[in-house]
Parts: sequence; C-alpha cells; structure tokens
Amino acid sequence: MTKTAIKPLAMAACTVTNALGRGVAASLAALRAGISGLRPCDFADTNLPTWIGRVAGLEEESLTGNFAAFDCRNNRLARLGLEQDGFTAAVQHARDRYGADRIGVFMGTSTSGIGATEQAYQQRDPATGRLPANFDYQHTHNVFSVADFTRHWLGLTGVALAVSTACSSSAKAFASAYRHINAGFCDAAVVGGVDSLCLTTLYGFNALGLASTQICRPWDVTRDGLNVGEAAGFALLERAEPGESRIQLLGYGESSDAYHMTAAHPEGAGAVLAMEQALARAGFSAEQVDYINLHGTATRLNDAAEDKAVLRVFGPNTPCSSTKGWTGHTLGAAGITEAVFVWLGLEQGFMPGTLNTGQRDPQLGAGVLLENQERPMHIALSNSFGFGGTNCSLLLGRGAA
Repeated sequence: MTKTAIKPLAMAACTVTNALGRGVAASLAALRAGISGLRPCDFADTNLPTWIGRVAGLEEESLTGNFAAFDCRNNRLARLGLEQDGFTAAVQHARDRYGADRIGVFMGTSTSGIGATEQAYQQRDPATGRLPANFDYQHTHNVFSVADFTRHWLGLTGVALAVSTACSSSAKAFASAYRHINAGFCDAAVVGGVDSLCLTTLYGFNALGLASTQICRPWDVTRDGLNVGEAAGFALLERAEPGESRIQLLGYGESSDAYHMTAAHPEGAGAVLAMEQALARAGFSAEQVDYINLHGTATRLNDAAEDKAVLRVFGPNTPCSSTKGWTGHTLGAAGITEAVFVWLGLEQGFMPGTLNTGQRDPQLGAGVLLENQERPMHIALSNSFGFGGTNCSLLLGRGAA
C-alpha cells in the first residue's frame, strides 16, 4: 500500500434491508446460497410484465405517534432498516460520545416518498382537482423527508442533507459525509440511502424500454434490461485510528458525464474518472484492488459502457460482479446496499458471483465472476452510476491491510 492520500473513515456499524430480507445476516445468507429476492411484479396497482425486488410487509407497518406525519412507504422502509443489526443502538452510543449535534446525517434517495403523491393524486377532488387535505408533501414526497425522518428517529441535531443524483445518490452520500467530517462540521456521520417501489419508477423504466420481462442477468449475452428493487441501508462513519482493522472508507471518486439525460457515456469516460479518483484519493494502484462490485444494471448499453471503463482502469483480470440479480436495481439505495455487500465480502472473505448470468457476453471483457468464490479480500471498489452521468466509486478496505 502506498501512502494514504486522505485519512480514512471507519465503518463503525452498518445495516441493510432489501428483497433478500431484513438485516445483513439475511443478505449474506442469500448471497452465499445464490437465492434471489426478485419476483414477478406484484406491486399494487401495476400491470407490468417485469420482475421486482420488493420488501415484504411494508404495507402493514405504518408510522404512528410522533412520526405519523412521515408515514409513507419510503419512510416505513427507512424505519425498518434502522431497526436492524443494532444500528440505532450503535448510533446512540456514538451520540453519547460525540453529542447529538456532532453527528451528521447524509441520505441518498432518487424519488423519496413520491408514492404518497401518487396516492394523493388518485384521491384528488373530481370537481376541483384539489389533493386531499391530509396529504403532507413536506414529510413524505420531499427529497429531504428521509433525511429528516432519520435524524429525528435517531435523535440527532447536527448537519443533515439529502443527495438525489439518481442511482449514485447513496454512494455520493459517503463522499458528502467525508467532506463534512474533514471540514470539521461533524465528528461522525450516519450515511445511507432509501428508495422504495412506486408507480413512477416502475412505469418510467418500462416506458424507457429498460425494464426486463425476465429476471435480470448482468453481463449476459441475452441481457435486455433491469429489474427495479427497493432497499434501505445505513452506515455509521467515524474517524479511523491508525493501524485499526475495521473496514474503512479509503477513498471516493465522483464525476459527471453530462453526456445524455439517461444514457451513460458509451466509452465510460465519467466512470473511468470516478474510479481513478477513488484510487488516487486513497493512494492505491489498480493492481491492489482485489474485487469490484459493478454497477451492473443488466441493460445492454450501461453494462457495455461500464465494461469499457473497467478494462481501461483495471484490465481484464480483476475479479468483479454485479449483485443486482439478487436485489434488483435499488436506485438511490444501490450505493449503500452494495457498499454493505462489499463490507460483508471484506469481512467474510467472500466474492459474490453474478446471479442469473449463464453466458458472459463475448463482446465484454471484464473479469466477471459467474460463481461465488471464497477468497480473502483486502481492498474492494464499489461502483454506482446514475442518470445524467452522475458517477461515484467507493474504495473500501482494512486500514491495516
């Protein structure tokens, strides 16, 4: 390892909830067993021939009492995520150490609680078009809603913000948290992302011709689109002590293609820049990276662009895979979901394969794994690339590696 360019942040705690189940143990078990959480679309009020990654039970788990104003599918999912893996207790211990005003909240989401607006629109007054009186935009649909809910749930009063950069949102939340801690605005940070199923995303991706009628298969020669999923994930970041062995955020890279409203740059130019920046900030070379969690949406153009970018930075021999065959594309929650999967891989010495993929596209050359591998990892990269060319790469590893 070369001299570290930035001071790393330790992931003191983390949790994830998605279609595989609630908490990291459910995700790890499904990853190891090769069991997908995807199912034929059964989301309410939809009639689409696609697959989805739905979290069961949200419909029955309303927010009540002091949090009733926040009640919507997205914030229900946030609450469910915060209740797993002792995460809330870990934040409470950190609050005792640092103070409630010294822990920041940095949340990523793409559509927040837009499902509440969809429901309100369906219930509008037929004569005036007025939305129902009980519709609360501020606490549901507003992009800041999930960050506001999270800080109130955890009893935090420090800096709080929401990042909405499509599918890179919760990866970029890590970068925002790093900058705020480094600048002295906070001593620790809760970073995360929550995105929930809604008609806007399901019908929107279908209208773009990106929603597959089959279970998604990244990098496969027959791939034809993505499956939309939902997830909530959180991590507690704090300054790492020299020589400690906790998993750490070693570096991050961000870029913007500004190439197209939805499509990635066909040569992966912005993706290259994000990956190179993450390596440079951490003081690592590409040869030191043991594994890459690909953005890997299973759309033909995005996989091809990312493949070119990975080949340019890493060549064909670095093991990599997409985990979206397990969870679907969780959009604004993809960054945190896959960062936690990388954390699990580093902790367990485990590289997931690319579920559902039977035959790699011969026109793609990255070192994509089709089967799980038990292999020690020290340094790993996680890619998250969004609409409009908003790119973010996170480099994670053990500080003592």
